[in-house]
Amino acid sequence: MATYKDIQEDIRQRHHFTVKTCWIADVKRQHGLTRRMASNRLDSIRVKYPCPQDKQALIEESLRRLGDL
Repeated sequence: MATYKDIQEDIRQRHHFTVKTCWIADVKRQHGLTRRMASNRLDSIRVKYPCPQDKQALIEESLRRLGDL
């Protein structure tokens, strides 16, 4: 399983920008890859910083490349 840093580094090398870890967590949550809710989450229903649609495809691609999806 790839770490958040691995995913960030993969996207940075291939697309030349860094994604937020909360965006990665949002995509992983949408695909059922998280096991629990973060202890520092402010609201159990809403996500404070959801992943933008244009970045979601890049994160999913990276997850597939690293073997998590």
